[in-house]
Parts: sequence; C-alpha cells; structure tokens
Amino acid sequence: MKNILTLVLFIFLVMSCNSENKLDITNVDVNLFNKIERVEPPNWWIDMKTKDLQLLIYGKNISNYDPVINSSNVKLISTERVKNENYLFINISIDNNAKPENIEINFLENNIIVDRYEFSLLDRKENASKVEGFNNSDVMYLITPDRFANGDLSNDDVEYMYERPNRDNNRGLHGGDIQGIINHLDYIKDLGFTTVWLNPVTENNMKKSSYHGYSTTDYYKVDPRFGTNELFKELSLKSKKKGIKLVMDLIPNHCGSEHWFFKDPPMEDWFNNQSGFKQTSHRRETVQDIHASEIDKREHADGWFVETMPDLNQKNKKISKYLIQNTLWWIEYAGLSGIRVDTYPYSDKDFMSDWTFSVMDEYPNFNIVGEEWSDSPIVISYWQKDKVNHDGYVSYLPTLMDFPLQISFSEALTDDFDWGKGFIKPYRTLASDFLYPNPNNLLIFPDNHDMARFYTQVNNDLDLFKMGIVYYSTMRGIPQFYYGTEILMNSDENPGDHGLIRTEFPGGWPDHSKNAFTGDGLSFKERQTQLFFKEILNWRKHNEVIHNGKLVQFAPKDEIYSFFRILDDKLVWVIFNRNDSSKKLNTSRFEELILDKEFGYDVLNKKRISISNDIVLEKKSALIIEIE
Repeated sequence: MKNILTLVLFIFLVMSCNSENKLDITNVDVNLFNKIERVEPPNWWIDMKTKDLQLLIYGKNISNYDPVINSSNVKLISTERVKNENYLFINISIDNNAKPENIEINFLENNIIVDRYEFSLLDRKENASKVEGFNNSDVMYLITPDRFANGDLSNDDVEYMYERPNRDNNRGLHGGDIQGIINHLDYIKDLGFTTVWLNPVTENNMKKSSYHGYSTTDYYKVDPRFGTNELFKELSLKSKKKGIKLVMDLIPNHCGSEHWFFKDPPMEDWFNNQSGFKQTSHRRETVQDIHASEIDKREHADGWFVETMPDLNQKNKKISKYLIQNTLWWIEYAGLSGIRVDTYPYSDKDFMSDWTFSVMDEYPNFNIVGEEWSDSPIVISYWQKDKVNHDGYVSYLPTLMDFPLQISFSEALTDDFDWGKGFIKPYRTLASDFLYPNPNNLLIFPDNHDMARFYTQVNNDLDLFKMGIVYYSTMRGIPQFYYGTEILMNSDENPGDHGLIRTEFPGGWPDHSKNAFTGDGLSFKERQTQLFFKEILNWRKHNEVIHNGKLVQFAPKDEIYSFFRILDDKLVWVIFNRNDSSKKLNTSRFEELILDKEFGYDVLNKKRISISNDIVLEKKSALIIEIE
C-alpha cells in the first residue's frame, strides 16, 4: 500500500510541474506524510529581534531530505546534516516586514515530496517585548506544582508516562497541577503575593521521583500530569489579571536521561561525557579561582549532576542555540515575567553569558534569577550584571538568590550569644553588599524547596519565626516565601528529606481534613500566622520605602539589631530583639536619622509610639515603625 501511494504521489507531482519544470507543491495532501516527528521550535513570532532561527528537525532516516520553503516572509539560509541520520538542522531568516502566516516547509527526497510541516509565524501580543519582570516591589510565592493543589483528578495517572501516582510515597507523584494553582489564585493574591515561581512544569517522564520536574524530557511541552501548554498560558493570563506575575523554572545545564535526544543524540558531543556517566565534582569555586587547574574546571562544569541528569554541552553551538530559542519561545508563548535558572554555575559560563544577553536583549524589562548556592557574596556577585570581574567575564544576569544572607540570618536566630555569633552574622553579610552591582535586585528568602522548612530551622519557635518573616519582608531585595510557610509547615521529622519538605498543602486534595485555603481545621497558631503574613505582605505591597528605600544598618549591640529604609523624607525603622527578656532601647544612638522626630507608627501592633526616649522591646520580637 505504501509503495502504491508513493507511485501515485510521484505521478501527481510530475503532472503538476509548470512550464519551467519546477514542482508545484501547493496541493499535496499532508495526511500522506508521517516522516517528521518533531520540529523545534514549533513556531515563531513576527517583530521579534531574534529573526535568524535554527529549526531542529527529527524523524527516522531524514538526513537526505531537502527542505523547500515557499514564502516571502521566511528565507531558507542553509541545511545542516549531522552524523545521526535522524536529524536535520534548518537555518531560516524571518523578514523584517514579515506578516503572520502558516508557512509550508516541504521535505523532498529525490525531488519527491515525502513530508511537510506547517510552521506558523504568529503575530505578537501588544507590547510583548516590554513585559515587566519581577522586581523589588514584588513578593514571590514558590510552589512545587505536584504538592500544592490537585485541581484536575483526571490527569493524575497518564497511561503512557512511566511513573504511576503514589501519595503514600513522599517522593512519588501526588497529583497537584496547574489547574489547582489557577483555582487558588485569589488565595495567593489575598495573602499579598505579587509573583508566583513554579518549580519546573515541562515534561519530566522519568521512571521515579518525576514529581519535582528537574529532569526535563521535553523542552517544549508541559508535563501532562500538570496540564497542557494551553493551560499554562491560561495560568499566566489569569495571574496577570489579578496582578500576579509568573516565573518559570528552567534547567539549561542538564536534561533527564529519558529525554528523546539523550536516547538518540544528534551528535557525538551533544552532551558532556556522552560515552558514560561521570559525576560533577561540585567544585563551583573553580569558575572564579585564578589558581584552578583545567581538569578541576572540566570535572565541575562537564560532569553530570546525577546519573539521571546528563550534562548538556553548551559549547556545541547547536545545543546552545536550541536552549536560547527554547527560553525565548516560552517567554513569548506564555507571557512570562521571569525565569529562575537551576544550577546556574554548572553550565558553561560563556554560554550563560550568551543566554542571558539574548533574553534581556529581546525583553529589556524582564528578570532572570540564577541559583548559585554559596555562602560567599564574593562568589555570588561574580554572576550579576554589570559586575567588573577579575578575569574579564561579562554577565547579563540581573538577579541572584541571596544564599549568603539566608545562611547567616538563619544561623543568627538560633545561635548562642558568644562573640561573633547572632545578628553580627547577617550584619557582616550586608556589609559586603559593595561587591554587588545591584544588591537591591537579589532574591532573599528564609527557605525553598531544597532546604529545611523555615519553621524547622528556628526549632518551631514562633517568635523567632515571626522575626524572620519581618526581616525578609523589610530587607533590601526581592522576598520569596515557599508555599506553606504562611501556615508553619515544617520538616521536623527529617529536615533534609526533600520529599517531606515538599509536603502536600492542606486543602489541596479532597480527602484533606485541614484546609488552609478556607482556614478550616487550622490550629490557632497556624491561622494567626497566616493572618500575620497577610497583614505584613499587603502592607509591603504599597510601600515604596521598602521597595526602593536606601538601607542603613546599625551594628548589633546586646543582640538588638536594627536598620532603616529611607526614601526621600520617609523612614521605616525595623528593630529586632533576640533576647529571652524584654529590653529598653535608648534612641539617642539613632539621632542621625530620626533627628528630632518624636513619634512613629507601630505597624504590627497598630498604634502610635514615642521614639524620643527609650523604646521597650518585647522578648524575641520585631518592630516595624513608620516614622512621622
């Protein structure tokens, strides 16, 4: 039957030749063809700066195909063949004056059309290039989609995916999804959050622990257990209508070992250590170390994170372009307001410079935050945009996760009272802010999906916990809180167990006896903490002093620490007392800022207080004072 169809097609094409013996290919039935399995990116948009595209074409034994494009909007520049006969790379250029259209890419073999792909060139949304990224006026809510809320029970078990759901296993699939997040956007908004960061939602078809999303198996597809690409776009649109920005988690360093192009790589150097697993040394310091040996650099950057996460070789120009285009595609497709980059220093650093430049060039007001898990501001600052580095390295990454501040402040709350401990630690960390080109554009956080819950970090001490929430809500930078922090979710049973850290959010499943969305079943402490979050974050939401005010800190004395945020003639004074007893704070030391001011407004206790003499600080407490 297949041979008969080929013969019929051949006769049809010969009869369709025009007087110049050129094939008229406009009337071929595309249903006859099924050679091409993938075209990535699957479409593009007019009026983007990125007009020169690389299309990755994948299908069985297609390397001898010759692509033909009949369009005045798009020009075929070149076709590149690689060692693997299942791949073609097509380089195209989109005209500056291109109009939206569906472009037929025909694939010929021996002058016979054997397949066709319809490449859509789409119109852009109005002001798409001007999308505003998250910034220091925002507060970010981090969600692990599988564990937040199950809004669609029908996608819990997808037959063709490897892993089956198992809620009894804290590293198994539990069924949370994008619809669950959509259903509870009002809850997120009412708490005072203005940005949602989702752990990865792209397909993660791994045989176990696929719930977390960090082993991508399809860069252009939302995991069907979370929903669809269209539903992800719907989440973005509905979030925007409620004043909430959406941040997508991407992993350019590695993919999952079940990814189709790991199973059938196009080239021998598509991955680092492609012939076999070799784990990274995790020696991230080699990136900045002027004394580092070349082998130490390679063992860090080219090693695999784990055996199921093969390391992509971004020095290969084709995979580099593939990853850049994929990021631009998601931003444009979903209308994103930010990207969070996993394991930032594990990728090739020159590629990351190209990648961040490409994104920020296309979207100048966008924001990207990178994960560099180091306790040293020296290391973190190396990656921030506009940093003048010792080795001449140029980065275009606007934001980094402020791990040094997270580590030092968490330790400060639970330290003993010896010399060099307690609040002196975050004080010293902030004293290193001169290293950053823009310390106000750092992401600050008490915890996230990879570390013990904050309530566990402070030994379930509610007073210390609240001090932390006040600190991160008023400190310079962009605050981020992990889902459930607002109701004292903990990981006491095993602080380092990632599956436990990412516990189901109460009320997200029909069989839960406790519902944090409605307040049903919450303890008094949990409900009061939730209200505490709501009060302080909504206060912050409209407070430009906290968003953009200058930070002035005063060295801790007797475990009392304070700082001011100052904007024009407005002052906010934040004071912490870590002692187990109440203390009196003499305000004369702070005269350089409070001058002759006599009164302030106590934001948390909702009352006017005197600041002209002594201020009484309750034990293990924080004050936020708006100075009149």
